[in-house]
Amino acid sequence: MHDTRGFADRTVTMQKAFGFLALMSLLWLMLLWSPIAHAETLRCNGRATEIGDSRLTVLTNCGEPKLKDSFCAPVYVAPALQPLPAPVAGLVAPCLQVDEWQYDRGPGNLTATVRFQYGRVQSISYSQPPS
Repeated sequence: MHDTRGFADRTVTMQKAFGFLALMSLLWLMLLWSPIAHAETLRCNGRATEIGDSRLTVLTNCGEPKLKDSFCAPVYVAPALQPLPAPVAGLVAPCLQVDEWQYDRGPGNLTATVRFQYGRVQSISYSQPPS
C-alpha cells in the first residue's frame, strides 16, 4: 500500500507557499502603485488639493482660477462605444457636465488644470503656460 499522507502534506505545503507568494506579489504591486495614486495633487498656499476634493475645497485652497471652462462631454453607449448623436443624447441620456479650472502658478511653474465631474476633482494635469 502506498502512503497517501505524504502526498497530502506536500499538497497542503504547496498551497500555503502559493498563497504566501500571491500575497507578497499583491503587496509588492500595491507598493509600486501607491505613489501613482497620490501623485495628482495641486499645492496652493501650503495646502494640497487632491482627486475627490469638492469645488469649495479647491476655491478655499487655491482661490479663483485664472480661467474657467464648462462643457458637455459626450455620453458613450455599448456595444459599439460610439457617442450618441446630439439630438438623441438629450432625450436618452444627459451629457456629462465637465468643468475645467486653470491655475497660473507663477513664473517657472507649469499651469495646472483641475477637471471636475459631479462637483468633485476628477483629475489634475500640468502643462506649459500658453505663450
